[in-house]
Parts: sequence; structure tokens; C-alpha cells
Amino acid sequence: MSELNYSNSLPGVSDPGEPKMHFCFEITLTFPRVQNINNMPSGAGRGAVYLDQGVIKGPYLNGRIVPSSGGDYAMFRPDDTVELNGRYMLEADDGTLIYMQNRGYLWGRYKDSMKKIKAWMFENGSEVSNNEYYLRANPVFEVEKGKYDWLTRYVFVGIGTRQKLGNTIRYYALL
Repeated sequence: MSELNYSNSLPGVSDPGEPKMHFCFEITLTFPRVQNINNMPSGAGRGAVYLDQGVIKGPYLNGRIVPSSGGDYAMFRPDDTVELNGRYMLEADDGTLIYMQNRGYLWGRYKDSMKKIKAWMFENGSEVSNNEYYLRANPVFEVEKGKYDWLTRYVFVGIGTRQKLGNTIRYYALL
């Protein structure tokens, strides 16, 4: 039996009474191509945004999104919550491919927040402050053994902000 490589462990430890998070990287995604299935029998809608590009920057991972490697297939629920379900490939600066599945939620903190976000995205409305919405994600990763396999051993939480043609999500490992 071969020994696991734990040399890529992040610093610190969480205590059950006091969880600690450690910033690892952020991803800025650009997805100008959007398709929607509206008014499904369930009352929900399904959206698809296809990733054209993305940049990964951080102290533990740098690289890019592999163009046309996937997208986010969001469920627009009747309660004005968007369930995110993204799947795409990352490429680290050294060429290592990393599969990422990213699930999460986007919802408005105020009654009209989601209406304002929709107007911003689709009707050239005003930008919406990140104080007005909740955009969080929980990714999982698949990668070959080596430099980045630490991604497969931590629970990550992403905290995101919207832009006109995409998102920026900062990812933290739960130590």
C-alpha cells in the first residue's frame, strides 16, 4: 500500500466549536452565452451559461478555465432562489487539469434584489451591490495524484460577487 502525500496540507486546524477558513484562490468566470427554459411544469426554470473564459488567482492555485469545457446549469426556483450547478475544467499554470463541480445558491437579501439582478443582467439595468444578495458555492474537485490533490481532501466554501457577464468567487478551505 502506498503512503498518501500530506505535504500539501494547509496551515491551521478547525476546532468543532470554532471553525476556521483559509483563503486558497479566486476564480473570475465569464459567461456571455446564456440559454433559458422558462415556465416548466414544476414552476421552475432552467438556465445554461457556457463558460468562455476564466482566470484563477491565489496563493495555492493559479491558472485558467479551459474554454468551452462546461458551464453552469442553474435551476430558477419559484421562491426566487437560483440553485447553481456548474461543471468545468480548470487548468493550473503547470498544465495540470482539474475537474470542478460547483454547487451553490444565489438569492436576494431584499424583496426586490433578484428583480434588480435580472434587470442588470438582461435589461442593461444598474449594477447591484453584493450586500443585496447571497452568492455561495461548495465545490468538489477531481485531479491526478500530485501537487493539487489537496483539493480532494478539503471542504471548500466559495463567496461570490456578480458581474455583468459573470461571477468572481473566492474559495476558502474549511480547516
